[in-house]
Amino acid sequence: MNDDQRTQVRDTARYLRNVRPIDPEELCEYVEGQPHPAAVRQVLREQAFDLELIERDDAFVPVPDEPLDVPFDGVHIPAEHTERLERLLCERFGVDWATGESGERLRETIVQIKEDYLNQRPVEYDRDTALAYAVYHLYDNYAVTQHALAEVVRGDLLGHRLRVLDVGAGVGGPALGLLDLLEPALIEYHAVEPSAATAVFDALVEPAPNQSVVVHRSRAESFEPTGEYDLVLFANVLSELDDPVSTVDRCLGSLADEGTCLLLAPADRNTATGLRAVERTLAERGYTVYAPTVRLWPDLSPGPEAEGWSFDVKPDVSVPAVQRRLADSVADSDDADPSAFVNADVQYAYSVLRRDDRRTVAVTPDRSQLTPMADIEDHVSDRIDLLAVKLSHDLGGDNPLFLVGDGSQRIDHYAVLVNETGLNDALGRTPYGAVLAFENTLVLWNDDEEAYNLVVDGETVVDRVG
Repeated sequence: MNDDQRTQVRDTARYLRNVRPIDPEELCEYVEGQPHPAAVRQVLREQAFDLELIERDDAFVPVPDEPLDVPFDGVHIPAEHTERLERLLCERFGVDWATGESGERLRETIVQIKEDYLNQRPVEYDRDTALAYAVYHLYDNYAVTQHALAEVVRGDLLGHRLRVLDVGAGVGGPALGLLDLLEPALIEYHAVEPSAATAVFDALVEPAPNQSVVVHRSRAESFEPTGEYDLVLFANVLSELDDPVSTVDRCLGSLADEGTCLLLAPADRNTATGLRAVERTLAERGYTVYAPTVRLWPDLSPGPEAEGWSFDVKPDVSVPAVQRRLADSVADSDDADPSAFVNADVQYAYSVLRRDDRRTVAVTPDRSQLTPMADIEDHVSDRIDLLAVKLSHDLGGDNPLFLVGDGSQRIDHYAVLVNETGLNDALGRTPYGAVLAFENTLVLWNDDEEAYNLVVDGETVVDRVG
């Protein structure tokens, strides 16, 4: 099809999109020379993002105006992703990739990757390292991305036409999770990844209809975004950046006015608290924390002493077949623990940032009735009323214990449930990230933890807000 015909297809589609669904077989009749409907369909697919058209069955229809709504009842990883990964492993090591020398090499690489991350050392990727990372991390990265994005979708923050920037895309776990979950949308997806992981990414990430994928083989620190993005994603990469705040801030310069930025990090102390430090600085620069560490007192900022080791926990994924094969191939004589090569946990720290003032729960607390945590020092041994976000699952101990915060705390606060009643059981029942109203809670100082305890007893009422 020549340029004139392509122009005619685009112009006709712009007119017809406001009249009726666009059938390529009909549209070809309006084009000089009447090109084959398949050629017309291909042009419409290539121009779909600019024309704001989504392909449905045999026709193209306008992108819906309402927010994107997708069902999410938990993570279900398609078998085809594992089939592609196994194909790569077989191509590199042979059909018995999990046994012998190749299996041992993969296990050693996985152990080294974990040690490097825990000790905050950079991971240098070659193709074998990328394959080992995919075996161990593809699935939890997929699950984490879907759980975090599901919250963004529930907040009506995404439309049906999305331009996405994924910085530090790795081997493609976040990309697969995102593209599968948001498949009803029209997606132009851009990945930034400079390492050898792109070879694995290219083999694993196959876009569905209404999706396009572009990989930019550039370092995050030097990548220059173009145009506007509706969603900017930094998944498990902040701890690897030389200057994460500046890198995120620069990319957010290309975030649409109503766009969303999602930061993800592993749940370990270093990476999770590192994410909170980045979030705190970006909030000071004017970005709004939509979730989960909502600033309930927008005029007050948390202090640097508040470590904020906060992360969510979701149901485990089913043990992937590739991990089971690698674990099962550990010889009885080996010192290795087979469970070290199984990674089904879904635990992660996250932050959802916006350029507008939207928060997951919009409240306007009254100082005459509620105490901000910034003033908690003046109320030790007092009973007070306050609002707080639940920022952990039960941390264990003699009594249920939960990290909480209101965005103004200078030191960490923990809610301790010493006597559960029907009036305060919301503390244990509500999910991570929920806003809670505490009435008549006792404030104590914990010398051992150097933190404040909010004692929830038979005299305390706890309700969920919003």
